[in-house]
Amino acid sequence: MRSLGIAMLNPGYGKTMISALPYWRLSGFYFFYFSLLGATAPFLALYFDHLGFSAARIGELVAIPMLMRCIAPNIWGWLGDHSGQRLAIVRFGAICTLLCFAGIFISQSYAWLALIMGLHAFFWHAVLPQFEVITFAHLQEQAARYSKIRLWGSIGFIVAVVGLGKLFELLSLDAYPWALILIMGGIVLSSWWVPNAQPRMRPNAVGEGGFIQQLRRPGILAFYLSVGLMQLSNGPYYTFLSLHLEALGYSRGLIGQLWALGVLAEIVLFMVMAQLLARFSLRSVLLASFLITAVRWLLLGNLADHLPVLLFAQLLHAATFGSFHAAAIHFVQRSFADRQQGQGQALYAALTGVGGALGALYSGYSWNSLGPAWTFAIASLIALVAAITATRMHEPRP
Repeated sequence: MRSLGIAMLNPGYGKTMISALPYWRLSGFYFFYFSLLGATAPFLALYFDHLGFSAARIGELVAIPMLMRCIAPNIWGWLGDHSGQRLAIVRFGAICTLLCFAGIFISQSYAWLALIMGLHAFFWHAVLPQFEVITFAHLQEQAARYSKIRLWGSIGFIVAVVGLGKLFELLSLDAYPWALILIMGGIVLSSWWVPNAQPRMRPNAVGEGGFIQQLRRPGILAFYLSVGLMQLSNGPYYTFLSLHLEALGYSRGLIGQLWALGVLAEIVLFMVMAQLLARFSLRSVLLASFLITAVRWLLLGNLADHLPVLLFAQLLHAATFGSFHAAAIHFVQRSFADRQQGQGQALYAALTGVGGALGALYSGYSWNSLGPAWTFAIASLIALVAAITATRMHEPRP
């Protein structure tokens, strides 16, 4: 009976036991890691607004962690590929993220906050690309099950946005840094619970040569360019959506629930992603994600004051992030040999950082001068350019 209960909670229980997959340990790490994203994406701009910063300064502060994502993953990715000590990097990065962010209690000046944003992000962005490689090393031939592990990150995001949304209705945003410290502590603890694993060496599975040579293969650069453009288009959403909705009269509690709705749609997508990838090519899934994203930004920029339209737009997050991220991770995993997996995932993270940072910057400067509608319209146009770029991609071998 006990086994039946566990199987009901985890439909892949039987396979998990056969392959000794540490499902809950991997899932637990994703839960806490993306809880931190759920605590920052909707509320970081609100916190800086609470401290009295202008929209331009908010855009700059939010852009700093994203800009650091352009640098840190490549450094740590190279180190992980050459040392093989990926789990040690994950644990070290988690601890340093917590220690660096704790400096926020010293001062709330613009210069000091900029330093804190840069320092903690340098280590935070060391963590996920290396952990993705560890996860696929545990999965081995069961790579299609990645989405069912990763969905726990989305659940963590929902718990964070809903819980903190309610918390900040009851308490001042002065409690915000303490909430982040607790979540970072969870990341540290969960990183020590995960067992290590190394990718099985298959030097001829994808192709010979080093990372740069593999990067030059047809369609790879088009993939990475489309990734950067996609994150550039996400700039207004992740930087100003909460402020946009608050200005339209939505409460902080409802704003948290709206963020959670988007991630709930993402979870549903993750649950069926294996079936989608079995039926459609990665290129087709990515192209559809870009086109749906372009529509979503227009809805948010022009019709967010209509709750039914806003609810529909949030459901489209299943494509804007869910199918896009899952397909992109699989694209990288299939496109690079095992010795370059860390660098491939790191470059993916870095280009999402470049796009995200530039998106935060442009939206910060255009929000007051052009307004939300035009800012989201620019984002929609960028998503269309990403779709055009994606047509140059080539399908990687399974």
